[in-house]
Amino acid sequence: MVRPAPVEDINENKLEVHGPKSAAAGVEAVMVALDRGIAQGGVARTARSMLRINQRGGFDCPGCAWPESITGARKPAEFCENGAKAVAEENTLRTVTPEFWARHSIAELETKTEYWLGNQGRITEPVVIREGETHYSPISWTDAFNLIGEHIRASTPDRCVFYTSGRTANETAFMYQLFARSLGTNNLPDCSNMCHESSGSALNPTIGIGKGTVSLEDIHHAELIFVVGQNPGTNHPRMLSALKECKDNGGKIVAVNPLPETGLMGFKDPQSVDGLLRGGTPIADEFLQIKVGGDLALFQALGHLLLEEEERVPGSVIDKAFIDAQTDGFEEYVEARKHIDWEETERATGLSRLEIATVAGMLAKSKATIICWALGLTQQPHSVDTLREIINLLLLQGNFGKPGAGACPVRGHSNVQGDRTMGIWEKPKEWLLEALDKEFGIVSPREHGVDSTEALDAFAEGNVDVFVSMGGNFALANSETETLEAGMKKAGLTVHVSTKPNRSHVVHGKTSLILPTLGRTDRDDKHPKGAQFLSVEDSMSVVRSTQGRLEPVSDHLLAEPVIIARMAQATFGDDHPVDWRAMAEDYDVIRDHISRVLPGFEDFNTRIRNKNGFVLPNPPRDTRSFATDIGRARFSVSPLEYLEAPQGHLILQTLRSHDQYNTTFYGLDDRYRGISNGRRVVLVHPEDLRELGFADRELVDVVSTFKGVERRAEKFRLVSYPTARGCAAAYFPEANALVHRDLVARESNTPGFKAMTVRFEPHEEVQLS
Repeated sequence: MVRPAPVEDINENKLEVHGPKSAAAGVEAVMVALDRGIAQGGVARTARSMLRINQRGGFDCPGCAWPESITGARKPAEFCENGAKAVAEENTLRTVTPEFWARHSIAELETKTEYWLGNQGRITEPVVIREGETHYSPISWTDAFNLIGEHIRASTPDRCVFYTSGRTANETAFMYQLFARSLGTNNLPDCSNMCHESSGSALNPTIGIGKGTVSLEDIHHAELIFVVGQNPGTNHPRMLSALKECKDNGGKIVAVNPLPETGLMGFKDPQSVDGLLRGGTPIADEFLQIKVGGDLALFQALGHLLLEEEERVPGSVIDKAFIDAQTDGFEEYVEARKHIDWEETERATGLSRLEIATVAGMLAKSKATIICWALGLTQQPHSVDTLREIINLLLLQGNFGKPGAGACPVRGHSNVQGDRTMGIWEKPKEWLLEALDKEFGIVSPREHGVDSTEALDAFAEGNVDVFVSMGGNFALANSETETLEAGMKKAGLTVHVSTKPNRSHVVHGKTSLILPTLGRTDRDDKHPKGAQFLSVEDSMSVVRSTQGRLEPVSDHLLAEPVIIARMAQATFGDDHPVDWRAMAEDYDVIRDHISRVLPGFEDFNTRIRNKNGFVLPNPPRDTRSFATDIGRARFSVSPLEYLEAPQGHLILQTLRSHDQYNTTFYGLDDRYRGISNGRRVVLVHPEDLRELGFADRELVDVVSTFKGVERRAEKFRLVSYPTARGCAAAYFPEANALVHRDLVARESNTPGFKAMTVRFEPHEEVQLS
């Protein structure tokens, strides 16, 4: 039986705190996954979907972008606990009907949390709310598209913004960017702007590609893997299986993180008898509990020690032949790393010289090293410099284009990489625009558009007339939450292509549309040529098909390519050079266009039908070559930089709970960290609590400071936790309100979610007279 939607919202007074778990996954993860699936979709629907997650001929998990093997057999259960939760959210038989919108006013919905909104279920029909109205009400699809066309034509391209989350498939993303550029704008902010934009900003100039350079098989056979600034146990749990296989093959793992995340301390593999019945396998051979923002100092110190060892034993560490043949800037790098201030390095990292030297010794001995990272490194002012320093280390030992070696930015949302490959970017390259113009007979705009941070500015300044969101929850995902929400309400029209209610729907423009769409697991068969499939790209540049088979919860849902095509037709009319109808009716037509526009997608329709899909070209990995402007990989030199909090303050980072993916809350249980039934918490080292004069579980207001400006978030509970000293952590997106919109990573403009300077003030309840 499907359980009803919860009637109660979060009660932070019910917060429970226990000690952190010692191992991740295992029997409990299996039971939680089954329970969530059955609770949302029932036994039969859950069984049908679970058997097809990440399987050949099945659908790609709508959770993370971790890859599947393209050389070996797939496991029967090729998914993790949180993947099962993501599928359960989409498979739910709970529905949000017109009666729901009639029952709940916007004023009421604004008081609800994201947890409550998301748990109401799948939206069944398009709805609209116009200026002065208090409730959403049904609207026909035809009237909805006509309304969009009217608003876009009444505006100018520079005042229209087209946002997308990583969930959209390749074909959808390609059509979406084509729609925006046909209109005349590159205003295409996406979730990459807020996540891995720093990775692309660092990788493109240094190695000539903005993606990782490893395969899943490389992970299995590396001699040494660094896992930096990420929590695989929650954010991409199947990575733990790959790390365990690396260890089984004799590899070593170094974890670098401010928090001792459970998945890296112990892993109970639910795919094996040992994992289900016995204690967890320790994953990290070394754990460096680094201060938030201290990674640049760490990698500079490691580079110094490698060069020092090479000088002591020439030819033992550095791949000089590779450096001479394929790189530039080595001499300048050597000069910069000759000397190091160990006292400052220890202060910046919170690590001892011995701890750093121990890991440097492991690095010096390794002949095949992979460095993996995620958002712990990408959301600070000096993020791009930090990632360039990682590339320096990899170049020193020639860790490109050989088995078990390379750079591995671990992407978050499924197909976030594919969206960028398809052209979702506010700063498109000229070759892409020329190819689009040639293929479709349009004239693409050359002026750069706005990224996510610049879109926030545009909203705040009242410069957005039309905002279209292809998935996602922009209001909660960005920084300066209150500013963004107020700005969104100024827009003339907001359009949300969504599966479930979220916060962005209730802080809407003067007129707002919610357009319900099919999910990954849904059957898409209302086409002249029958059922259609889509494609995605994973973290390792593998493109594969995805096709849902479940009956949609409503006959009124449309597929995303169809929604885009009908928006375009309503905007441009019948005389537009792009044949939108043909693409909406047959997705092979979209793929044929892609094959002629994007390198690496030649013969797309044939290759995507291979059981394993195909792998996109990757010069550093494939041919040990680097397509930079100089045709060589680049060493770079950056000054030492780290985050320091003034007296009485800490450096705060945001993170996800275990029952969460981005702004979607599956539940209220951060099981591995021992926290449940509440989200407004701040994790602080017990010694820092004592020195600051606060007690465990004390209720406080959190105040961030940036360039003399203070921002406040009220009613957070302090929780004593073994974080790095001088640091604190709070959940995303509750803490987003504390991030000043000008606190960004240089070059990438990514919000500084891992760089907030905060202090605490006792919370005082206002007494009403």
